[in-house]
Amino acid sequence: MANHRSMIVAAQPEAAEAGALILQRGGNAVDAAMAAALVQGVVDPQMCGIAGFGNCQIYMPGRNIHTCIDFHGKTPLAASPQMWADRIAGETRDGFGFVLQGNVNDLGYQSVTAPGSLKAYHEAVTEFGTFDWADVCAYAIEEAKRGFVIRPHVHFWWTCGSDFGRVDVADRLRFSKTGQQVYFHPGGRLKRVGDRVLNPDLATTLAAIGAEGPEVFYQGRIAERIAEDFERNGGLLSYEDLSSYRTTRTEPLSFDYRGNHIATNHPPGGGIMVAQMLNMLENFDLAALGHNTADYIRTVCETMKIATADKDAHVGDPAFHDVPIGQLTDKAYAHRAAERIKAGEQHHVERIGMGEPPHTTHVAVVDKWGNAVSMTHSLGMPSGVITDGLGFMYNGCMAVFDPRPGRAGSIAPGKARFSSLCPSMVFRDGRLRLALGAPGGTQIAMGVAQVIINVLDHQMSMTEAVSAPRFSSTSDIIDLTNRIPRYVQQALEEHGYQVVRSPYTFGIAAVHGIRVMPDGRLDGAADPGHDGVAIGV
Repeated sequence: MANHRSMIVAAQPEAAEAGALILQRGGNAVDAAMAAALVQGVVDPQMCGIAGFGNCQIYMPGRNIHTCIDFHGKTPLAASPQMWADRIAGETRDGFGFVLQGNVNDLGYQSVTAPGSLKAYHEAVTEFGTFDWADVCAYAIEEAKRGFVIRPHVHFWWTCGSDFGRVDVADRLRFSKTGQQVYFHPGGRLKRVGDRVLNPDLATTLAAIGAEGPEVFYQGRIAERIAEDFERNGGLLSYEDLSSYRTTRTEPLSFDYRGNHIATNHPPGGGIMVAQMLNMLENFDLAALGHNTADYIRTVCETMKIATADKDAHVGDPAFHDVPIGQLTDKAYAHRAAERIKAGEQHHVERIGMGEPPHTTHVAVVDKWGNAVSMTHSLGMPSGVITDGLGFMYNGCMAVFDPRPGRAGSIAPGKARFSSLCPSMVFRDGRLRLALGAPGGTQIAMGVAQVIINVLDHQMSMTEAVSAPRFSSTSDIIDLTNRIPRYVQQALEEHGYQVVRSPYTFGIAAVHGIRVMPDGRLDGAADPGHDGVAIGV
């Protein structure tokens, strides 16, 4: 643990390197995070990009700033609550999406919501950064010009990233003419680890955005090309959806856990689930239960199931649905739930048939001035759509909306979808202690909560905390990663649980984070299940 004054951690080495170069040049945490985010969209183009969504938490103690920029995708104005009600085939097992006949919500032009990522990146840089927008964009532009070499996790997701009724990822990659040209060899064979992806259209688009700002994307000639393409192909997204898009600013959703102050994001993000789980777990001596014992896993999983059921019933876009945040995060409510868990109650999570794999990314930065950024951003399950000449793939966020009218997550024009992403920070005695977050679909909140308790309850380093085997329960099933012993699985099954064992060594989100030690040293770690790295400056 070197005595670095600044640090960045990201799921892609190229992105972390761009952020580190910004920090070396005197940029702050916001400059570094946004430069890294733009590079992530180039080198991991199905995980995130300028046509995606997310949430960014920014902490700047010297300026008395602590805020969240929420930039979830918003349902096109042409959408309606009833439009897919008669096409339901099932719900993904982990409850993070619906499967419709023809996969109309999952692949193609109707699956896209109005994207917020680019607008959020620009707002962060211009309001909280110190570099010019063009300088922040320069790293991604150069990365796109030279192309990127396919890393193991990129290829893994291309070949293993879809299940439970979802469209195969290879079909998303080949959906557009651009995708066929850049992701496949002549003859149709998908590119492999070590092959280079050249996408000159993306470099041209990013150069225009760097020179002219996000207005060219939301109101200018790029917006016009997007609108024409969607109209021609039966999509829902329109010029009005782009030109009217606005981010949302909130103070963090805050709560206390064992003397620590935790700040996360509001709905429609998943921070409320982290708050619920930790509020319940505060009623248990987790260290005494023993890390990843059967009793420990049962206890934590029951909190996951309660938080999931509450999310399904009550959590949506606060602009459209009255989310009872006070009730759900109430300590007395958590205590009553904990008593039921102690009594051995097994909670039920309602599903209508048929997990969603990771398809998101994260960046965390702490700089020498004490500023911190934690941002999770995504395409959701990417739509496959790439407008000719533009180079970037659009989000596929419509798949997560509930096609049944009258529910918290139902479709409505201009509405943001729920997502589990929850960029979070932990403070102790008024000082930053952790900045973390994760990709991982609906498992994000589960992974982030486990890493927080790994550090706070089990006194792990950041590397130990993100590397420890994880588990999850977002239905009546408990999912275990393969490094949890089979005798623990057997003990859970003997208590009446259905357990599914993953064949993979790592999983249940991919948590990346930075720990600030009491003496100011920085301890960062990238989840070993992805390709990322922590770089100190």
